Amino acid sequence: MDLGIKNITILGSGTCVPSLDRSSCSIVLQDQTHTFLVDAGPGTMHRLLMAGVSINDVDAILLSHFHLDHCAEVPPFIFATKYPGFKRQKKLTLIGGTGITQLLDNMNRTFQGSLELPKGYFDIITLDTTNKDTFDLGAIQIDYTKVAHKDESRAFRFTDPNGFSVVYSGDTDYSENLIKIASGADILICESALPDNKKVVGHLTPSLAGRIAAKANVKKLVLTHFYPECDQEDIQKQCEKTFQGPIVLASDMLRLI
Repeated sequence: MDLGIKNITILGSGTCVPSLDRSSCSIVLQDQTHTFLVDAGPGTMHRLLMAGVSINDVDAILLSHFHLDHCAEVPPFIFATKYPGFKRQKKLTLIGGTGITQLLDNMNRTFQGSLELPKGYFDIITLDTTNKDTFDLGAIQIDYTKVAHKDESRAFRFTDPNGFSVVYSGDTDYSENLIKIASGADILICESALPDNKKVVGHLTPSLAGRIAAKANVKKLVLTHFYPECDQEDIQKQCEKTFQGPIVLASDMLRLI
């Protein structure tokens, strides 16, 4: 059995701004045995269904950080696994930076204990960056690092047994850590929130994302997490100033492999 990554789909390429074209941040990544949901902004479950993935297929939800456009679908996702009748056959693991347990506890209190799953079917992994910065889920090695957005912000690198690697930046400003974790990656899925002339602290622009991709020597750069201002600019041209490799502008339901 080939345990390599077989599917990477951009579920949401947008932000918190309501849009008919772009859902909030999320991707799904699958190999033959595991399904990983990376970020879960509003609308993620709808997009999963469009991608032909059941919520009960998901083995792990990895959160890059705890802003609502990246994690607000977690409570309805967990709640939906329970009704009508509990049908999940495998454990669901929630993974995120420091504070992930408190985040879920607060959500559960807010929703009156309705996010509790049957014993043995749920786990939490905290990525505090003080211990080992890599772990395995099935055949996939997952490396992570802190990036420049919030204290709990993490970028992820997924590497399959064939050596194929995909990096997901999450939200970040310019980050040497992101360059390191993305080194030589086959695909870098990188936030590019606003055009070059509208740079804000904590986010990248196309040319900065391109600079990171160039320094990391990635094979393909996928720009995502677009605010509406990006639709008014030539984002690809701005990125080409600093990165000469293949550039893809993300859209919802775009399948990368």
